[in-house]
Amino acid sequence: MKISILGGRLIDPANGLDQITNVHIAAGKVIALGDAPAGFDAGQSIDVNGQIVCPGLVDLRACLREPGQEYKATIASETRAAAKSGITTLVCPPDTDPVADTPAVVDLIRHRSMQAGFARVLSLGALTQNLEGKQLAEMGALKAAGCVGVSNAHTAVNSTQVMRRAMEYASSQNLPVFLHAEDPSLADGGCAHEGAVSVRLGLPGIPGIAESIAVARELQLVEQTSVRAHFCQLSSERAVKMIARAQHDGLPVTADVAAHQLFLTEMDIGYFDSQCHVRPPLRTQRDRDGLRAAVKHGTISAICSDHQPHDTNAKLAPFPSSAPGISTLETLLPLTLRLVDENVLGLSEAIACLTCHPAQIIGASSSLAIGDCADVCIFDPEQYWELTAEGMASQGHNSPFLGWEFKGRVTHTLLAGHINFIYDSRK
Repeated sequence: MKISILGGRLIDPANGLDQITNVHIAAGKVIALGDAPAGFDAGQSIDVNGQIVCPGLVDLRACLREPGQEYKATIASETRAAAKSGITTLVCPPDTDPVADTPAVVDLIRHRSMQAGFARVLSLGALTQNLEGKQLAEMGALKAAGCVGVSNAHTAVNSTQVMRRAMEYASSQNLPVFLHAEDPSLADGGCAHEGAVSVRLGLPGIPGIAESIAVARELQLVEQTSVRAHFCQLSSERAVKMIARAQHDGLPVTADVAAHQLFLTEMDIGYFDSQCHVRPPLRTQRDRDGLRAAVKHGTISAICSDHQPHDTNAKLAPFPSSAPGISTLETLLPLTLRLVDENVLGLSEAIACLTCHPAQIIGASSSLAIGDCADVCIFDPEQYWELTAEGMASQGHNSPFLGWEFKGRVTHTLLAGHINFIYDSRK
């Protein structure tokens, strides 16, 4: 279908564009900006006056629960939620069941996402077989199957020698290594940040140095192996400073942060609110402010959802026994837009953290220049709405943001030139 998007404010950080213009699409690609080309006859025109038009959002971490935990969520349900949220590309970690350490599992995930048709799902392959941290996975075969990187998810590789060999193998395949930096012996049994709140509530704590010590080890291995490394979901100010120093020294490292870490702190646990049980844990206000500063200065270049949908029972257990994680696809964009309202980021900078910056990390493109794939997010920056369990498209309703009022609602999402979401105010 030929589509014209008319009168919107086009913000395309990859090309430095911020202007009110029209976007014309045919055969799944952007064919013109401004005036339509000669002979172009749009089959559908979308009037988006007063709205923002930007590239489809790229989310570097979203657990889709399939295969293995379909009772929590499915690829179809979560990609539908992604489309509702303006997200066109999702990166899925390898901790599925079975683990994504073979091309067969990667092919299954891609096939299921293509069947659903709501979003593009890219896989991270396992760094080690079955994520056990002992034998290396066949990274060459995983890359051939379409993996955009490798990771051991939240399972630590205890052996420094194994991690070194894994980084060397990944470097030889030009695959980035996605690292969840956490020292397992320091974090063992913990469920909240080690500090005044965990002591008051009697919860086993995870100290900030559990992250920074692990970051220190991985940075030295990156220097040794020259692998491209991406640090996922950082939570502490000290770790961010170490990443900044490494980037200054020229190491090929990038980092992201989960959107909820930029707003919530250990104080939000209140009296054992299991919706705030996340991993890494919510830390201090100083850590939160340090993360915000790192996003502003570019040390952290991408903001991700760290989407982890759960069934209701998973959050009903006592805090330490509840499952960590938040259902966050539908709050990724509005939380990032709130950073603009709070003068942490400019609007173009905020959109870059959700589009071209994460795309660069996985070697992809996120742009609306002529000839580019027409992955498009359109949102009304002035529309207020409230997050409710009934209104969520995700199968998981586990969120501490239920009842929050947000500003900025997605009205249309296009995937490769096909409209896969239109906001209906009657629903």
